[in-house]
Amino acid sequence: MAWLDRLKQGLSRTRSILTGAPAGASAWEMDWEDLEFALIGADVGARIAAEVVKHARAERERGTTFREALQKALLDQLEPDKTRQTLRRVGFTLDVTRRQVEVKGKVVMVVGVNGAGKTTTIAKLGEYYQGYGKTVMFAAGDTFRAAATEQLQVWGERLGIPTITGPEGGDPGSVAFDAAGSRKARGIDLLFVDTAGRLHTRHNLMEELKKVKRVIGKADEGEPAEVWLVLDAVTGQNGLEQARKFHEAVGVTGVVVTKLDGTAKGGILLPIARELGLPIKFIGVGEKSSDLQPYDAAAFVEALLDMPAEAA
Repeated sequence: MAWLDRLKQGLSRTRSILTGAPAGASAWEMDWEDLEFALIGADVGARIAAEVVKHARAERERGTTFREALQKALLDQLEPDKTRQTLRRVGFTLDVTRRQVEVKGKVVMVVGVNGAGKTTTIAKLGEYYQGYGKTVMFAAGDTFRAAATEQLQVWGERLGIPTITGPEGGDPGSVAFDAAGSRKARGIDLLFVDTAGRLHTRHNLMEELKKVKRVIGKADEGEPAEVWLVLDAVTGQNGLEQARKFHEAVGVTGVVVTKLDGTAKGGILLPIARELGLPIKFIGVGEKSSDLQPYDAAAFVEALLDMPAEAA
């Protein structure tokens, strides 16, 4: 199944909320007030929902179809800086799997709350970048969750990726320091550092995260150049507050949104892009490695709406 088709399937729950239609349906009817409430129901947030409706109505009055108007309004929110990878038209089938997501520097520190799927996401990212010829290393910095180190080691063995580990319950900063030094010495292209899940409200745990980032820099100056937050889409608006707190603590440079197939709250991508201004790097709609792909706003909106071109 092509990525766009998998994305459409994965967003079916969000689409059912947005359109008021059952999962799998594509044609729908909705007035502007209903659309605004539907957007709020999809966890877009009240302010952004009002903005989307306002812009969509203005586009509709210019003579565009309802679909085109809503698509443009959503894209304006999801790409507020107006940057576009290519010129696109409504209905364009985009193969985002052919676009490599560039990484600044050599070390990516991966953070997030418990249960967001950080370790599995790291494994998928490792496989993704291997596909572009990159050499990859893992650091099992989650020394507190039972079997977290073993889980990442298993993934590393499957993919042929070396994994730096430490004792269970040990100092995660020590693991990160050793891994950063090892990556530099061996000339590995990319190091992904796993970290223990932590509630963004726990001050002491967030301070520990800052320490991990500092020690990486001591072993490899200027690193980590990237800090990616793994966000479970199921958390909806709560995820927005998580992102804010992690960004304040360690300077998040990108977001990976997982489990979009298990929620009707896929609209959370809009406030992430609009209110926080954080780039969304990847989105996930399933368990397979191919179910995590580079985020593209146009593909996301096309899959989210999945409406026939003649819908008005």
